[in-house]
Amino acid sequence: MKSRFLFPHWCRFLGYALILAHIPVVVFKRTLGFDLSHGSVNDDLFNSHHVFFMTTTLLMAVGLFIVAFSKEKIEDEQISQLRLDSLQWAIYVNYLLLIISLVFTNDTEHILFLNLLVPLAFFIIRFRWVIFRLNSSLSREG
Repeated sequence: MKSRFLFPHWCRFLGYALILAHIPVVVFKRTLGFDLSHGSVNDDLFNSHHVFFMTTTLLMAVGLFIVAFSKEKIEDEQISQLRLDSLQWAIYVNYLLLIISLVFTNDTEHILFLNLLVPLAFFIIRFRWVIFRLNSSLSREG
């Protein structure tokens, strides 16, 4: 993966800010007693539930995208290989979950939501975990 297609390193913090901004908004809305999984009686494209769902989902998706594709401080061949391996695992996990959810559920909204966020979230978690393990093994050797 060429590093020229990645965001600058500082963008990762912007992505985390978008992800963290998403969480309290959703929690606050749910504590007020609104059901986010079902639309209102009015099935307009711009009803309040749909606009809220789109806004929060876009905040989370853009935040995850920016975090996933931001450069590391030192972007070398090993980091590029780890990034590529993590992306491959994320696609494997995404398709496994997609197939399972298509077979065992009928809820297309949740399948779309799952398919949108899981690959990026799994990629970030695996990539960070592999880098953490690499750094901890290097610190034990040194």
